[in-house]
Amino acid sequence: MLKIENLCKAFGGVVATSDVSIHFKTESLSAVIGPNGAGKTTFFNLISGALKPDSGRILLDGEDIVGLPSSVIVQKGIGRAFQVAKLFKTLTVEESLRGALMSPLGRSAQMHGRFPLAQTRDRAFEVMEQLGLHTKSHLISGNLSHGDQKLLDMALALVLKPKVLLLDEPVAGMGPEEREQMIETVYALWKKGGLTVVLIEHDMEIVFRVSQHIHVLSYGKVLAEGDAEQVRNNPAVIEARSEERRVGKECLRLCRS
Repeated sequence: MLKIENLCKAFGGVVATSDVSIHFKTESLSAVIGPNGAGKTTFFNLISGALKPDSGRILLDGEDIVGLPSSVIVQKGIGRAFQVAKLFKTLTVEESLRGALMSPLGRSAQMHGRFPLAQTRDRAFEVMEQLGLHTKSHLISGNLSHGDQKLLDMALALVLKPKVLLLDEPVAGMGPEEREQMIETVYALWKKGGLTVVLIEHDMEIVFRVSQHIHVLSYGKVLAEGDAEQVRNNPAVIEARSEERRVGKECLRLCRS
């Protein structure tokens, strides 16, 4: 499905990803974890076409998509939801989804027409029902709660029927109840079948609970891979997490001094 081979990206003297190779199997649910600065978001930016790697390959169903515009990568089957939701904040939920559907067709001007394309309306409502947004179709996106904005951001990725869904910290900034609802939604989408899900997440309880496969990045490199038990007990991961806590405590001490 999605195969990353020897991916490298540097910003000046800072190496963000270094020879990263990961295989995400068809219809798997995987997590990419690691401390701040490990290269996780850069990794997603490379896959989605927001950045171009210095070297390496990104294979989607065997086709190398490196160098393709992000809009083309979306059409080939990679959808992405962001840590900070990227929305059309003056449009309603329904209008946002219809716009996302019409844009690749070059028919965005019809979105506000009296007779919108029936298929786009049907698909928009199908996704809204999947994510529990159907009762909020008339609401302005910018007025939604934080949790619903994150759901809409996911809906904008899902509405084009991706093969791969990249989720960058889907529960960031949420309270306990919203977090639980979001992760249940993600899990239900995956269980329905037909979708490969890759998420970046800092909440280890969520990662260990839902992920089939976990890939640990540290300083731009793959530190460890495996299921929850293998990663939890990996000596290199334990050492890296201990070092992260130590650095965090030292930063806190310096800030207070």
